Amino acid sequence: MKQLIECVPNFSEGRDMAVIKQITDVIERSEGVTLLDVDPGAATNRTVVTFVGTPEEVIEAAVQAVKKAAEVIDMRHHKGEHPRFGATDVCPLVPVANISMEETVVYARKLAQRIGEELLIPVYCYENAAFTPVRRNLANCRSGEYEGLPEKLTNPDWKPDFGPAEFNTRVAGTGATAVSARDFLVAFNVNLNTTSTRRANSIAFDVRERGRTMREGDPITGKIVKDEKGNPVMIPGTLKAVKAIGWFIEEYGVAQISMNLTNISITPVHVAFDEVCQKAADRGIRVTGSELVGLIPLKAMLDAGKYFLRKQNRSVGVDNDELIKIAIKSMGLDDLKPFNPRERIIEYVLEGQSKKLVDMNLTAFANETASESPAPGGGSIAAYAGVLGASLATMVANLSSHKRGWDDQWEVFSDWAEKGQQYKDKMLFFVDEDTRAFNKIMDAFGMPKKTDEEKLARKEAIETASKYAMEIPFKVMQTAMESMEVIRAMAETGNPNSVSDAGVGALCALTAVEGAWLNVKINAGGIEDSTFTTDLLKKAETIALQAKAEKEGIIQIVDQKIAAL
Repeated sequence: MKQLIECVPNFSEGRDMAVIKQITDVIERSEGVTLLDVDPGAATNRTVVTFVGTPEEVIEAAVQAVKKAAEVIDMRHHKGEHPRFGATDVCPLVPVANISMEETVVYARKLAQRIGEELLIPVYCYENAAFTPVRRNLANCRSGEYEGLPEKLTNPDWKPDFGPAEFNTRVAGTGATAVSARDFLVAFNVNLNTTSTRRANSIAFDVRERGRTMREGDPITGKIVKDEKGNPVMIPGTLKAVKAIGWFIEEYGVAQISMNLTNISITPVHVAFDEVCQKAADRGIRVTGSELVGLIPLKAMLDAGKYFLRKQNRSVGVDNDELIKIAIKSMGLDDLKPFNPRERIIEYVLEGQSKKLVDMNLTAFANETASESPAPGGGSIAAYAGVLGASLATMVANLSSHKRGWDDQWEVFSDWAEKGQQYKDKMLFFVDEDTRAFNKIMDAFGMPKKTDEEKLARKEAIETASKYAMEIPFKVMQTAMESMEVIRAMAETGNPNSVSDAGVGALCALTAVEGAWLNVKINAGGIEDSTFTTDLLKKAETIALQAKAEKEGIIQIVDQKIAAL
């Protein structure tokens, strides 16, 4: 699955749209990234830009954007209300899909190094990318702001992590940049059946991490309790990594709890929603729905859907569209206006209008396969056979989870169904990826070959593409074989009335393995690296033999169950 990260650079220009456009044009021209949002602020004289893509492509786009900002923004003339110390003030990376925070930190430091060494800009790494505890806090890194840089850069304790440690002519214009890896921030508002800002604020103080000030006697009018340093003593709220305030929205005529969920791995959207529901109910107020501001990662919506299904003792092994639908309805995300997942979920926005085989209906897919086009071919069809096998096993698991009289087993079958969905989704990806792998070979063969350098580049591209075209069907073999675990379990313990479906699933899984095995073998012929091909062919042959034996075992179970009916 493709890794995705988000980059949210803040540039120290929020008034001159011509300058801002020069920077965003660089991002839009960058290959492999999608510009999601440009948010200029006149008072702060600062623009927040958001773009997404694969890690390497995001880093390249970020470097080019920082370079352009250094050319068109002169910090010697900058004034604004927001703290700042550079033309590109901060440049955080955020993991979005199929990538860990640890991996994102590596990319953030790589970005910081490139900005420092290639662009000669002082760089401080903060938050998760920080090299020392004191630099985790952005406020520490940016203390003194731009005006304090000349002195700061001479202080050994504040030597930049990368780039020059001197306030030279170039740095006078660019300032410094802070680079980080941080968690995804979600702006999320919860709607209330009240118009009272004061009551909404009370709920916000109940849940936000900072909480409310402690008072003597009356919690509203009592004297504020202070510590020995004279600072107000706070009563923490119930939700970590959450900032919140109550306000009244004239447009909708309701009060809201406006929240920033600064780390959705600590407090997910669905947990925040349920907690607000509880605190509102304690105060005699009802939550009517919610509102998402901006975009949200797919995983956050899927986790929410699973959370609300589990509360109903229902199987979570359903497709993504169903999980998203459950999340929307459970949190009332369509309360104030329609919620379109294709416009609000990052991964779906990135997909755009790209044509995918798996989005075709059955007839269109069959017609495309039967056409004169060489793709989709046997590799994609083998992967789809695996999809069907995993889907049948998942169906049996879901039917068993909902079977009358089996209520005490719903969670066991839900777990099997969830695992089956994971195998199904992996092989759905391979349906299109096999075709993309074939197209990469065709593209490589189409490269120019006039000079020796072109011939060498073409030869290397063909070798790389051919290896990838061999690896994809091998991964189909692995995944289809692994899916037989779910198929066997459903044949053994699932609803006996659906045992034949498990049997057909086993046949489909074996077809996927053996069909992909053929593609592994045929693609090996175009690869010069014999060590690579010998190793992969040996592993593939082992999987093919294991799958055949596993299929026989499952069919034997199925025949026995049918005979006993």
